Amino acid sequence: MTTVQNTKLGIWLMVATTFVFAMQDGISRHLAGEYNVLMVVMIRYWFFAAFVMAVAARRAGLRAAAATSQPGVQIFRGVLLATEICVMVLAFVLLGLVESHAVFTSYPLLIAALSGPILGETVGWRRWTAIGVGFCGVLIILQPGFRVFQIEALVPLASAFMFALYGLMTRYAARKDSAATSFFYTGTVGAVVMTAVGVWFWEPMTGPDWGWMAVLCVTGALGHWLLIKTYDVAEASAVQPFAYLQLVFAATLGITVFGETLEWNVAAGAALVVAAGVFTLLRARAKEQGRA
Repeated sequence: MTTVQNTKLGIWLMVATTFVFAMQDGISRHLAGEYNVLMVVMIRYWFFAAFVMAVAARRAGLRAAAATSQPGVQIFRGVLLATEICVMVLAFVLLGLVESHAVFTSYPLLIAALSGPILGETVGWRRWTAIGVGFCGVLIILQPGFRVFQIEALVPLASAFMFALYGLMTRYAARKDSAATSFFYTGTVGAVVMTAVGVWFWEPMTGPDWGWMAVLCVTGALGHWLLIKTYDVAEASAVQPFAYLQLVFAATLGITVFGETLEWNVAAGAALVVAAGVFTLLRARAKEQGRA
């Protein structure tokens, strides 16, 4: 009974997490449309790093959180995620929230496809079929050959690839390091890298936009806190399918606030991608339970 209650709580926490992250994406789209993307992400990382260090100090201590036998892997993860965030925010500016998120939802399929060559995991024919169906959905969204192809459409796809690689590197790092250690390096390395790059693109901001920047920082920390709480009370495999709600929330925000439109091909393609992604998650869960 307790497990069911915890799973239900985890689902609601995941729904709240996706909503907060969608709001964060909307604010990022606004600010990056007015100021340099690197500067926006840099300031966001300053607050995120402070949050990460506060969590680490409370849970295990900074020294324990920073202890790792694979610093190269952890640093690479941090740099990779910071780069991915910059690319995705750029996609919001170039394509909007609707189309960017529709393409980005392919990242779980990329994780499944790359888990074999990178982590040595076995991917069965059912999941390969789902991966193929999912990428048919991506092609429906991009519509190559049916219209003048937008090179900008490759930006969220590149972001999805980098996030998938980040997820795989996180799983690889988890073989030796705790989640607290990986979380610590995610925030601190990203902040260092973004400061080294973003400080050269500093632009003066208006008072109202500093307010939006403050909200962006708070939503970033709140989203990660909710995600941590989600995985504290429920198994990742049980709640992960609900992460796709971020597409729904972000698309709604893009349409209602930014005046974006939902084209038929984006809706149909995204539906295929989400269905394939949920199937691969369920197959992975069934496989894990079968081994248990």
